[in-house]
Amino acid sequence: MQADTLSGAFAAPPVDAARAFRAVMRVMARPGTIEAVTGATPPAPLSVAAGTVLLTLCDPETPVHLAGEADCESVHDWITFHTGAPLVARAEAMFAIGSWHALMPLDDYARGTSEYPDRSATLIVETARLEATGARLTGPGIADTAALSLPEVAAFQANARAFPLGLDFLFTCGDRVAALPRSTRVEGQ
Repeated sequence: MQADTLSGAFAAPPVDAARAFRAVMRVMARPGTIEAVTGATPPAPLSVAAGTVLLTLCDPETPVHLAGEADCESVHDWITFHTGAPLVARAEAMFAIGSWHALMPLDDYARGTSEYPDRSATLIVETARLEATGARLTGPGIADTAALSLPEVAAFQANARAFPLGLDFLFTCGDRVAALPRSTRVEGQ
């Protein structure tokens, strides 16, 4: 095992994980909000935010799919060592991570069932830009409107139309995270 595999975890696991968990819950509850999350130092190409989210939300019973550049040996080893999460195909994943284009097609991921809408995947989308500008967001957790720089609009509109089924999204860039739950309505910029 390389040194990178063994390093990069939380320095104070209970405190760091609790802080990151609260930040993820806040962005899920308030779509369009961007928060800083730190604590992890994952191997490239993962961002600090993506690594922190993975350490916080994944464990040996949380299947993870790695897409595109994230599907590399150093990331495999790091996730396996620090979380024990099994690495799986898209259809089996509770979480998937990669760039927007690498995560396509979205239809390959679990979207829940009418009996169990919560049995759907959350996609962690690594982005080069994460700003509170762009697409207009409305819905639960948003007082009036919010804005978020999304990679496109049509896919998120279709996802919201399927509510209560659908995917949830976390966007990560550097040490920042934002969320777009399936209940959020998206309009073009």
